[in-house]
Amino acid sequence: MPSNPNEYNKFPLSRFESMLKTNDVYFFDSEEFEEIIQHYLENGKVALAKKATKLGLEQHPTATNLKLFQIEMFIFENDLETAETLLDNLYALEQNNEEVYIQKANIFSRRDDHKNAIKLLQKALEITDDESDVLSLIGMEYLFLEDYDNARHYFMQCLEQDEQDYSALYNIIYCFEFLDEYEAAIDYLNDFLNKNPYCEVAWHQVGKMYYILKDYKKALAAFDFAIISDDRFIGAYLEKGKTLERLKKYEEAIESYSITLGLDDPTSFALLRIGKCYERLGDSELALQFFTKCVEEDSLLDKGWIAITDNYLKAHNYEKALYFIEKAIHIDGENVLYWKRYARINLRLQHLEEAEHGFRRTLELGNYELETWLSRTDLLIKLGEFNAATNNLFQATEFYPENAEIEFRLAGLFYILKEAGKAEFHLKNGLKFNPEFLMILEELFPKVYVKSKVRQIITKHKNTSV
Repeated sequence: MPSNPNEYNKFPLSRFESMLKTNDVYFFDSEEFEEIIQHYLENGKVALAKKATKLGLEQHPTATNLKLFQIEMFIFENDLETAETLLDNLYALEQNNEEVYIQKANIFSRRDDHKNAIKLLQKALEITDDESDVLSLIGMEYLFLEDYDNARHYFMQCLEQDEQDYSALYNIIYCFEFLDEYEAAIDYLNDFLNKNPYCEVAWHQVGKMYYILKDYKKALAAFDFAIISDDRFIGAYLEKGKTLERLKKYEEAIESYSITLGLDDPTSFALLRIGKCYERLGDSELALQFFTKCVEEDSLLDKGWIAITDNYLKAHNYEKALYFIEKAIHIDGENVLYWKRYARINLRLQHLEEAEHGFRRTLELGNYELETWLSRTDLLIKLGEFNAATNNLFQATEFYPENAEIEFRLAGLFYILKEAGKAEFHLKNGLKFNPEFLMILEELFPKVYVKSKVRQIITKHKNTSV
């Protein structure tokens, strides 16, 4: 036995691990095995938990709690049939053990049969001494069913039994949010705060509800109360900073974000927001310093790289902007806005092929703005890819029929491709839809614009429209 009393609880564990190393067999009572298994499960050491369960059942083959641990691990590994067989055997002996019903409900839940899971949990609720845990499990099953009213009801019952159950409180607010019942959420939280006036979590949630409702002054007051209740509550300082930004109080927002840097390791979010605040205050140099710290803290935060990109864009330093936008795209290659920036930066640098690739990726990702279609077309024209430009415009007409900007480009392209009939058709369409965009033909296809046949069609249109 250890001489230090504080090590008493660790003694079975150290003996067990010593036994594994030496291959000796030590005897443990069933409760010691339960402590050992629970320790391993809580620390994510499932293999060791399984080994302890196996050895425990060899020494105590009738121990119900050890059998339940064994079943729990079969469920964890998704071996539901084995778990169910063992549970059925256990149920014949232990019909008044709520854990049997809970694990059976767990199996139904794994099979997405949440209604039957709830029925079993209701039975467990009738016989358990710990109603709070079972109520929480029922609430979760209703969440799986997207029945937010019932889920909220059961989580509220949990909170009534244990006012420190913040997990239940968060789930209650989640249900209110999903139902867009923000005012009702505030009313509920205020009732809760009347009984628990220094609950920082509740004040924090009140603030978030007011923030969603864009009542920023009330949100700010709530976050201040959360901080009064717990002056080391990082989440409250961050939300307060966001709220101060909305109120355009950037210096105060920086102060709030900065406090979090001293409370714990710096978060990339706080560093990014401080940079954004300095940007709003017109101090691009300090903004860049914090954006750089942000990506040093979290190199996979694409928003940090984008902030640096935009900083260099504003300074017209396109070479550096290109370097950093490529970093962001490497992290999130499916982001349309990043590819649009990539295309525009390359366009500024006269990297035409890269710019065309950027606009093409933007379209492939579902951004069908007219400007994107036209920008890609104009690049393809400059690159001499006339057929590709024509195909691109025909795709654009599916989204923008009867558009003069598209028609005048098609007219110019078909003249270049020596398909005069098609060219005249699209030229007439362009003049019919909006003749003011005729300048497109003049700017993009100057040689076409001066063709005598083109001038005749334009003149005829002007005469007939007078």
